[in-house]
Amino acid sequence: MTSKSTAVPRFDAKAPGLLSFIRNLSTPWKMRMFFLQKLPSCWFWGVRIREVTPNRCQVTIPYSWWTQNPFRSTYFAALAGAAELSTGALAMIALHGRGRISMLVTGLEGQFVKKADSLTTFTCEQGEAIQEAVQLAIDSGEGQTARILTIGRNGAGEEACRFWLTWSFKAKR
Repeated sequence: MTSKSTAVPRFDAKAPGLLSFIRNLSTPWKMRMFFLQKLPSCWFWGVRIREVTPNRCQVTIPYSWWTQNPFRSTYFAALAGAAELSTGALAMIALHGRGRISMLVTGLEGQFVKKADSLTTFTCEQGEAIQEAVQLAIDSGEGQTARILTIGRNGAGEEACRFWLTWSFKAKR
């Protein structure tokens, strides 16, 4: 009699299903449809994923009538939404094909350095830290958190803001 192994595979950046998932994240019309269904505010604001790999994600949010506040800058909530997506896309990649694992933002901290009055690009380069937290959650069976930094830069490349998002991951048994 053979026993079935229920071991969860380790993260594999070259897995065919994962590569297809990343291509879908990089396809503008597919992301717009996803936003329309699951994140309508990102669709409304015009948020775009510009670049995504297992370790890095760049997301843009335009400065427009849809995203501005009365002080002629991008509304902080719109900036926070784009910042969350830049980290959340990396979390979705880390979870892809790994079984049932919940992910939830449990903390958000923002720092505003310069007025966001042009296209803002958020860059998160902490995919490995997210992958490690997910693997630890799977291995230990305990919930794990990761505090992830994303930096928003204006059209001139100057830092406009930075956000730290605390993500919680827990494997569902």
